[in-house]
Amino acid sequence: MERISGLEKKYVLEVLDNQFQASKNNLFTARLETKFADMFHREFAVSFVNGTATMHTALAALGVKTGDEVIVPPLTMSSPALAVLHNGSIPVFADVDRKTFNISADSILANITEKTRAVITVALYGLAPDYDQILKICREKGIFLIEDNAQAFLSRYQGKLVGQFGDFASFSFQASKHLTCGEGGMLVTDIEALADKARKFAGLGYGSIGAKKGRIARTDIQDPNFSRHVCFGFNYRISELQSAVALGQLERAEELVGARKESAEIFNVAISDISWLIPQHTPEGCTNSYWSYSILLNVDNPEERWYQFRDLFVQNGGDGIYAAWKLTYQEPYFQNEVQKYTGVRQKYDASLCPNAEYLQKRMLQFKTNYWDLKEAEKQAEILRKTSKDFQRLI
Repeated sequence: MERISGLEKKYVLEVLDNQFQASKNNLFTARLETKFADMFHREFAVSFVNGTATMHTALAALGVKTGDEVIVPPLTMSSPALAVLHNGSIPVFADVDRKTFNISADSILANITEKTRAVITVALYGLAPDYDQILKICREKGIFLIEDNAQAFLSRYQGKLVGQFGDFASFSFQASKHLTCGEGGMLVTDIEALADKARKFAGLGYGSIGAKKGRIARTDIQDPNFSRHVCFGFNYRISELQSAVALGQLERAEELVGARKESAEIFNVAISDISWLIPQHTPEGCTNSYWSYSILLNVDNPEERWYQFRDLFVQNGGDGIYAAWKLTYQEPYFQNEVQKYTGVRQKYDASLCPNAEYLQKRMLQFKTNYWDLKEAEKQAEILRKTSKDFQRLI
């Protein structure tokens, strides 16, 4: 199987053959948005240049203001917290569950104040958080839910696709994701007013675009009385070339996601009898789409042991092991700058999120994007051998 097939190349050539004519410059984007909304059983889909612009836009469309608080997890790529800062709002970090690695509903509840306006959840590595409890909290407290599904595509929670729970759900087409066009993103929602605000915010505030209309018509700009900018907006629009590739990937979604899930199952079997390698727990009723295969190296002294395990894996012929991101609030910018922002009430010290801090130092992430499963089998066997070698060191 190829990551980029003849289908994506065919669609790109169609865009190029259209010579970027204005009358044909939104055809693939419109098709992509329609198919995406249909796939996730949502009323509206709005495309973006990337999956961080999506979350910034969602916050703005929901009316989250400067100084408002937005709860985010610390154990993820920093985009959710950065999107909050882009909006002039304050990120508040909630701890994670040690078994699922996902944001904890109990910690969300404990961090809500009168300033809390929204929660951004992350379906980490392809696994949904506990939406039943999180949605209950959001409804009782009157706060918005934004799903960050950059790492989850076709994952399910209690029979529903991840992407069907939040006021907005955000997806990414960045190069490492399940579906890619190099860079890109998508927001979905069921509320027309929100989709309309999101479209305008992402399109320089143009008044002639809206929930299901992404292209500025020629008749608009041929009118000297046309009022372009009816509100504030950024230029977050996806390109037609990106949309062509993303549409091809979307039409192959089952195949592309299926390959990752098969790779993960091969890794699962390889370490099934190794008690100190603990895979991300998938609760009953959930399916994991395995953006990566993530396990906990459950040993003492992880500051030394993590590197020993990684080095052994590479020496044995492994592709390498990805570390979990440094916790967002431990990043230099957050320590040195954000900590001093007006309105930041948390202290970014050790023990702010003890579960996340425990996990981050011990997590091992393995690629799942093997388009030839024989290579996944080879890497899984190397992982098993590495585990046996490592056992003699501990």
